[in-house]
Amino acid sequence: MKDTDKKTVTCGICGEQKDPDEVIPGDLVREPLVEIIQRKYPEWSPAQFICITDLNHFRSEYVREILETEKGELSSLEEQVMNSLKEQELISRNINVEFEQKLSFGEHLSDALAKFAGSWLFIMIFSSTLVVWIVINSVMLLSKPFDPFPFILLNLILSCLAAVQAPVIMMSQNRQEAKDRLRSEHDYVVNLKAELEIRNLHEKIDHLLANQWQRLLQIQEIQMELMEELARKH
Repeated sequence: MKDTDKKTVTCGICGEQKDPDEVIPGDLVREPLVEIIQRKYPEWSPAQFICITDLNHFRSEYVREILETEKGELSSLEEQVMNSLKEQELISRNINVEFEQKLSFGEHLSDALAKFAGSWLFIMIFSSTLVVWIVINSVMLLSKPFDPFPFILLNLILSCLAAVQAPVIMMSQNRQEAKDRLRSEHDYVVNLKAELEIRNLHEKIDHLLANQWQRLLQIQEIQMELMEELARKH
């Protein structure tokens, strides 16, 4: 019985003679480690033995490859994002510039008049004109004013101004409403694309996390095997 216990086993990797407690059957080696071993030693098969020293070497190599792969996937993901930003056409655009380019000269003129009519400059000019008109016709009242009280000509001019100003302002407001509708449609398209991109990004992150979690479990299993081997030695 003692001679049987002292028999040695040949390691299929290094070819050295090892004690039975220093080798592990290839059938007990995990599949990812078997792939790494056969990549470097194609002649080795799970039917052979492998010493713990060589196995630990391939374990560390496997962990290093996983970490490098994770780093490479992150770099690849960043590159894909940059390429997508470069290749895909941006749907965001300046609606104001596009809308202004389509306006005719009359529409530009009506917008300018509506803008001027709604300013303090117009109010001051208009008030000053009324005051000067009334003062001139009041001072000249004793002689011969061109628009005596109750200023019928002034009322006629104000009525004509209001009749022309109202449609101009309405045209400007209609174009502003059309611009607002166009801006709302554009915002809807941008928000929809952003929602789809966020949903796609969530799926990519979930897939990446699931893949990393699986590899982390594999690393933990290898660590548990190493701890069990250390516990058996002590």
